[in-house]
Amino acid sequence: MSKPTLVIGNKNYSSWSLRPWLFLRHHNMEFIEKRVSLFVDTTEQALAEYDSDYKVPVLKDGDLVVWDSLSILEYISEAYLDGGGWPVEREARSVARSVSVEMHSSYFNLRNELPMNCRKSFKNIALSRQAQRETERVKALWRRCRREYGREGEWLFGDFTIADAMFAPVAIRFSGYGIPLQGVEAKYVQSVLGHAGMIEWIEAAGEETEIIEADEIQT
Repeated sequence: MSKPTLVIGNKNYSSWSLRPWLFLRHHNMEFIEKRVSLFVDTTEQALAEYDSDYKVPVLKDGDLVVWDSLSILEYISEAYLDGGGWPVEREARSVARSVSVEMHSSYFNLRNELPMNCRKSFKNIALSRQAQRETERVKALWRRCRREYGREGEWLFGDFTIADAMFAPVAIRFSGYGIPLQGVEAKYVQSVLGHAGMIEWIEAAGEETEIIEADEIQT
């Protein structure tokens, strides 16, 4: 049986690519990694065959092509983990899906004002009121998940789930931009950044030389 291929963008910047990559690494699944440099002359040509509107990530498994981070995570869970990407208990599973979809569809100000950049760290970032509200919302969700469902482990729902993969880029952002964290929030970010897959990703991002100016903020 052939290995699936995961098509990703620049590791320094592509938060969407990180999510399924980390999930696959966590579950020790073998896959072929195909990295495509984003926003260069060759990007569209490299992505044209996948019919993903020239976006990453893309998972190619045999003849099947799946795009969009959350769809890929769902597919991996169903096809390879017998649904094990989500918590077993129904209530926890429902909340895990809710927070994952919220991460997928929300936090526009946080994303714009704190673009993922694994190579840099910042201090004294001035956020808009809207971005501040979104960072507080994320921290509140983390506290709730850990308090109600995650007491038996270090992840949001105890064991590592799709929800943790979805929030992994936020942990990089909160750490790199010096967002104040306390207690549960700080420990959770430490867990994410201490994950072997995350360490591997960040090290690889540090070796990249491409610069995407739109994702480089000045302080």
